[in-house]
Amino acid sequence: MIDFVRSLRLWFVPGRIRDEGTTPDYRFSLANERTFLAWIRTALALVGGGFAVDQFLPDLRWGVRVGLAVALFAIGALSALRAVGQWVRTERAMRRGEDLPVTSFPALLSLSVAAVAVVMLVAVALGRTG
Repeated sequence: MIDFVRSLRLWFVPGRIRDEGTTPDYRFSLANERTFLAWIRTALALVGGGFAVDQFLPDLRWGVRVGLAVALFAIGALSALRAVGQWVRTERAMRRGEDLPVTSFPALLSLSVAAVAVVMLVAVALGRTG
């Protein structure tokens, strides 16, 4: 729990990461930042997809449309939160000379997006009656 609180603190005061180990080659830190930005782009795309489903598929049943939109919003929010958490964990590991952290989040994200896509495909294929 203490490690989680320390990680959470680094979300808002990233300069404190300098207290961890030694400074890695800046190229690795920049690569970590690019990965973070890719996760943020993914999160923004998911949130945008949620808005698109809600606004541009009005012929879908209300519950299906809202359910799909909410699922995309939730997955987008989780992706954004996971992005900063993974950035901190990776930066800390690099500074400490540890193995980079592994995560199952990409698999969970892929399965979640695939599930939403399958539900959307079924909803569209079965009809667009409201």
